[in-house]
Amino acid sequence: MDMSGNENEVEDNEKTVQETELNEEITEQQETENIKELKIKLEKEKEKTAAQEKKIQYLLADFENLKKRTELDVQTKVDSIADNMILKFLSIYDDFVRAKDVLSKQNVNTDGLDAILKNMNSFLSEYGVKPIEALGEVFDPRLHEAISIKNDPALDDNTITAELRKGYILKDRIIRPSLVEISKKRIKEMN
Repeated sequence: MDMSGNENEVEDNEKTVQETELNEEITEQQETENIKELKIKLEKEKEKTAAQEKKIQYLLADFENLKKRTELDVQTKVDSIADNMILKFLSIYDDFVRAKDVLSKQNVNTDGLDAILKNMNSFLSEYGVKPIEALGEVFDPRLHEAISIKNDPALDDNTITAELRKGYILKDRIIRPSLVEISKKRIKEMN
């Protein structure tokens, strides 16, 4: 009986060992499957993260572009307001220059007007307003506006012979072109 009891024990032990090995094998398979699932989930999360990072980069680029565009729009608006204000000032300035010229021709003392014009010139200079040189220069349609033509065979074509209204540049922008008369060696007659 002892032997059969031992045989049963051995069989039971073998069954237990087989069951343990089977359980270990099942556990290893489950762990392997769990690891595979986790790796798949990790890859999906990495893809989602990369997509979100890309979206953030695009949003940042859009924001930078909007910021630059807004700054440019604001600067353009400020420049436009400054240009209009200087143009209005220049029309008053032109009136003072004309008054001085008329009074000088009548031999009237213009010292007061000279002082005012000097202050006006300082103001214009302080804000970056520069006159466009025209007389004797070659006509440039960006700087000058020709309103008359003078027949003069002694001068090259498109030489500015008279400046009828001074033009001005504010910083790097032409705010008012010079009104000029230009020369032509020979004016073509119209029939």
